[in-house]
Amino acid sequence: MEMPFKGFDFSLAPFPEDWCSLASAIEHLGVEKIGLLGSLSGAAILAEALDSGSWLKAGFNGLMFPVLEDSTLAERSLEGSFSVKDLLMYSAVCGTGLDTVPLPGDISDEAIASLLMDIAALSLRLDKPLTARLMPVPGLNCGDLTQYDFDFFKNGKILDLPAKKLGKVFSRSEWIEIQKRGK
Repeated sequence: MEMPFKGFDFSLAPFPEDWCSLASAIEHLGVEKIGLLGSLSGAAILAEALDSGSWLKAGFNGLMFPVLEDSTLAERSLEGSFSVKDLLMYSAVCGTGLDTVPLPGDISDEAIASLLMDIAALSLRLDKPLTARLMPVPGLNCGDLTQYDFDFFKNGKILDLPAKKLGKVFSRSEWIEIQKRGK
């Protein structure tokens, strides 16, 4: 049986060691710490390098900023140099969404729903797929250190999610249509 070749997904995905950190790559471009202004430009430069490749593309072909799978991101989470909103902003220019984001174990469904609404709105307007691998960690609060003993994770800080239950238009049962941005 023949299977048609649909392309490669050359998404840049880190591993929790310094030699494979995308956050470090951005810092090597000249941003002192990921999360500071200039980080978005660094992410866009790396994404542009992927976009300029001349291979048949399938999948995301973007950057991944998984907090617990990138040694520098995990370290910077301890320092508080970026937020969940920063990570979402980076996904607008290049990313695959939010990945391995450690959140307080007692986070409300409403707070997660608010974040998912923003991810969905960004995905729809930009006409690009975005993911959300959010990790509420039972028993931990904002600022606590994760305690994973897993080769594929580097421990980081539980991030704050400044979100509340959405109201008004968002609380109605009618369907909200969001169209991709026109050119």
